[in-house]
Amino acid sequence: MTQTVVTIRALRRNFGSQQVLDDFELDIADGEFVAMLGRSGSGKSTLLRAVAGLDEQVTGSVVAPRSRAVVFQSPRLLPWRRALANVTFALADGGPDAADRDARGRAALAEVGLADKARSWPLMLSGGEAQRVSLARALVREPDLLLLDEPFGALDALTRLKMYRLLHDLWSRRHMAVLHVTHDVDEAILLADRVVVLSEGRVSLDRRVNLPFPRSRGDDGFDDLRRTLLAELGVHEEVGHEQPS
Repeated sequence: MTQTVVTIRALRRNFGSQQVLDDFELDIADGEFVAMLGRSGSGKSTLLRAVAGLDEQVTGSVVAPRSRAVVFQSPRLLPWRRALANVTFALADGGPDAADRDARGRAALAEVGLADKARSWPLMLSGGEAQRVSLARALVREPDLLLLDEPFGALDALTRLKMYRLLHDLWSRRHMAVLHVTHDVDEAILLADRVVVLSEGRVSLDRRVNLPFPRSRGDDGFDDLRRTLLAELGVHEEVGHEQPS
């Protein structure tokens, strides 16, 4: 039986008079990839911060692995540190010794295809490379839970497709649980085991994606699931692939 590694119960979060999360509940199994969709301002990032332990104002219960890491939309690299130092920065406090940190950092960079960029400054990196360094910084901690907050939103379409393949390969090898927040319906279907929709502070739809990997937009069942998810987001389309705002 698959173990549940994330359990969220009766989670609430208000910003003034606005209730963003309202008795929110969700379970994520060990090794499961869950994508979360929702309109802008629906509370997706708020939920992710709560699961990451970065929001002390939430009420309710969040049980999650102690070993967890977050990748944000912006790479958030330190400009005065080279790529390797940005990766090993996650291990600096109370972690392994310098030689071990260096070895683990180089291994993480190699895993995201940047073995030759260890000594590059952030300003020398492309947008995709910078985001891969950010991903390596998360992976070097060997998390049981990876939290992704729209990490591909600022990338061009071609780079985004390359990142999808990289993320899927990493997830397959490491067998970690993933909670991926996105506004892109196609992205959610291409990557996830399950897609959940956040509406009015709760999960309004929870669907398993029964499509084999590798996936493409031409797969049987892709368009049907896409229409279902878009309809739940309040978008009804007949022609074209227009995304909700």
